[in-house]
Amino acid sequence: MPAEHADGAADTAIETRGLEPVPDGERGGRVRELVPTWVAANISVLLLTMGAGLVIFNKLNIWQVLVVAVAAPVVSYGLVGLISIAGKRGGAPGMALSRAVFGQRGNLFPGALIWVARWGWETINAVSGAYAVLTVLDLLFGVRSGTPLIVVTLLFFVGCTFVVSGLGISALRVCSKWSTYLFGAFSVLVLGYLLFTTDWSAVFGKPAGSSAMMIAGIGTIAAGGISWVPSGPDFTRYLPRTASSGAMVGATIGGAGVVVLPMVLMGAVMAVGTPDLAGAQDPVSFIGELLPTWIAVPYLLIALIGMLLINSMSMYSAGFTAQTLGIKVPRAWAVGVNAIISLVFGFLLMVVATSFFGSFISFLTLLAVAFSAWIGVFGVDMLRRTAYDGPALMDTTRTSAYWYKGGFAWQAMTAWALALLMGLLFTEVDWFGGPLAGTWIGRNGLGWVAGIVTSGVLYAVLPRTAATGPAPSAAPQPAAGHRPEPESEPAGSLSN
Repeated sequence: MPAEHADGAADTAIETRGLEPVPDGERGGRVRELVPTWVAANISVLLLTMGAGLVIFNKLNIWQVLVVAVAAPVVSYGLVGLISIAGKRGGAPGMALSRAVFGQRGNLFPGALIWVARWGWETINAVSGAYAVLTVLDLLFGVRSGTPLIVVTLLFFVGCTFVVSGLGISALRVCSKWSTYLFGAFSVLVLGYLLFTTDWSAVFGKPAGSSAMMIAGIGTIAAGGISWVPSGPDFTRYLPRTASSGAMVGATIGGAGVVVLPMVLMGAVMAVGTPDLAGAQDPVSFIGELLPTWIAVPYLLIALIGMLLINSMSMYSAGFTAQTLGIKVPRAWAVGVNAIISLVFGFLLMVVATSFFGSFISFLTLLAVAFSAWIGVFGVDMLRRTAYDGPALMDTTRTSAYWYKGGFAWQAMTAWALALLMGLLFTEVDWFGGPLAGTWIGRNGLGWVAGIVTSGVLYAVLPRTAATGPAPSAAPQPAAGHRPEPESEPAGSLSN
């Protein structure tokens, strides 16, 4: 076995660990590493477009946009941070830990839905990255976009994504760290430019929109963060069990918020001078129109790295999800499946779709609903347990303690299915509308909240699922990263 660094990454720089829990002896990660991780997860010019949408479509003024930009990351990445606690407890990816909740067979259902949902997220990011490349080529060399060039740029972006995500956690950490520094520096430069060139009387003179549209705006911005919740444990599995849970939640919110807040506000300010920004087919080229070339080109290149990292992180988690579904290939090759899918759907979105922003918001809305049902069930279960049986997580046969009845935990499956249905009933997008979408919850874009609350409440009141199979070893070895799961152990507090 290759030598290990303190953070559990091999000297080869390629992470070979798959779903199996990380042994305690290899858990040298630090909580502060979560800050650049979640900064990198949000370095996307799409936040500018979404900020513009708050002004143009939701009719909000700058003060309401500020409320949205603060509340959205606190709500969504607060959930990411809370679910991330399971990663340090179990040392395994989120969808592997989910086996303890839904059963070895039952977990295939939410796992498949989340895996499919990731196809759309990776497609959106691949398209944004390709548009960034096209915009840079246009600004520097006057090269106009066309179908052949679209294919080339998509191949370039997805290829780079595959390489970084295939290398694993060490490569993601290094890239996250440096992209955080660079993007932060150039964002300050852009903010300075906007400070001196914006018509601030127009910005502050805009009338306020309705409270309903402000709540809907929070839901729209938060939906992006909700999509990361099942992946939270993937990035905390190398943390020691003694890591502070409160610090983990704070680092997650802080890392995301330090990007979401200024980016959304910048988009809102830009929308005053460019009212067609949010409705543009290309969500990136406006940067070249609003900023001078000497700022726009390096800013886009750094944002391109950020979007590459977002996609790499998503594909990194998608590789684990594919493995939990029984795809018997190494994690790096499982990533390749999603890379191919994002190429195909990315081409369709860039060449066929008529409205990028409409497609993007519809996707975000449905994505949040798809994940919300899982979040409620997994979150309530996590509050009840303080440890996971490592061998049982990896044992997909009837001998697993997480086999339950026929491979299913019917309580979790029932709560998940009903919550998924409830979330869709309250949801409306461009091409789909639930029968309850006209209610207050539906009008405010809170279908995903209905899903989380429904699944959490149902799972909490249903009888607890009893583990089956052989009992965990009474004296687990620390190096195996395994702790028994006492049936009577009280719910763990956030200090563990």
